[in-house]
Amino acid sequence: MQLILYGTMLFVLLIIPPVRNAMESVMVVHMLVQMPLLILSGWLMAGECQSRFERFLASWNANGTAGILLVILITIYWMIPRTLDEALVTWYIELFKFVSLPFLVGFPLRNSWKKLASLTKGFIVFNYISMFGLLAWIYIDAPVRVCNSYLEADQKILGWGFLMIMVSLILYMLQYVFMDHSEASS
Repeated sequence: MQLILYGTMLFVLLIIPPVRNAMESVMVVHMLVQMPLLILSGWLMAGECQSRFERFLASWNANGTAGILLVILITIYWMIPRTLDEALVTWYIELFKFVSLPFLVGFPLRNSWKKLASLTKGFIVFNYISMFGLLAWIYIDAPVRVCNSYLEADQKILGWGFLMIMVSLILYMLQYVFMDHSEASS
């Protein structure tokens, strides 16, 4: 019950206009802080809700595939530079951001991730590594502004942020491969 309270408080904090405007004024904070925090708020709120909708989730997302596909589709949508621009200038896209990230990414992520096999989890992480690498290359090497609402210097900083995430995910996967899992399976 405490996690749902923390998730709700985080969500309310993120939608307060001064906080929202401050986070959206800097591209790297908008993409790499606000959006993950929205996902985290949904993940925190999902705990209590999952027990209430257990029968529905068991029929809709029994093995985690449907939920993780929804997570992947929504996160890919929010990685498109044009979408980031639209969220700043179009109110219904901004509203969709505040609904989709917590409730269509955070909630199904919490429900689906634990149901997936290790091989599937690895496949998903490796796909995100390639997506973050591609985004890093686009934002760092683009000769023009990709997002009209932010400066070219802002997009380069975001590109380096994506590169750091990509390297972190690679290091995590290397650590996971060389870690002893014999006690976890017994």
